[in-house]
Amino acid sequence: MDNKNEQPEFDRYATQYRELHNASIAASGEESKYFAEYKAKVAMVELGEAAQAPISVLDFGTGIGGSIGPLRRALPNAVLHGADISSESVAMAQERHGDHAIFSVIADDKLPYADASFDMVFVACVYHHIPVEQRGHWTTEIHRVLKPGGHILVFEHNMLNPLTMKVVRDCAFDEDAILLPRRELLDLVGQPFNEVRARYIVFFPKTLAFLRSAERSLWWLPLGAQYYVHARA
Repeated sequence: MDNKNEQPEFDRYATQYRELHNASIAASGEESKYFAEYKAKVAMVELGEAAQAPISVLDFGTGIGGSIGPLRRALPNAVLHGADISSESVAMAQERHGDHAIFSVIADDKLPYADASFDMVFVACVYHHIPVEQRGHWTTEIHRVLKPGGHILVFEHNMLNPLTMKVVRDCAFDEDAILLPRRELLDLVGQPFNEVRARYIVFFPKTLAFLRSAERSLWWLPLGAQYYVHARA
């Protein structure tokens, strides 16, 4: 996703990633674990009965593996894989979560998997780090490794939410971030995929946690801190 002759940016942040992330989202009252659990639960809901099946799942852009634990709890019978261009991050993910997932380093602009390998590819706030001109390529690569009818689930920041924009501005490892309007991600995913739809999520900070039970009914409201796109191969 970066120039292969350069050190991937996240190699520099791997050892501090969790601390930097927690600092950047402090205004929400939550830590990174909350958001990872939130997204994993979305995956569980979107998969329906398949969430309990022995499916194969790829966490694309896994970083240090922060989504692996939540995915393991949400998808208890899944075979989990994680892949990232940052070898430093993958090494940390392997050390921390190697009992729960199989990790690989992405090289040469190609996912290290055979065609039709996965039932779902999970992509949590990764696309805004991919250079704009490479986003179509990686979407095609994700489509290639998905089984026919397989799921892609892409989470991104909502540019219409002022708190989200502040978090991005204040976050050291978001220096290169180019955020995607929801329409852009829908169009991008819609080129190779079918049954494309989007939902807004993460509406209330911890101080208003008593309102969170209503969030699923607010998916249409463009005020959530993030949104996701779900489609089928």
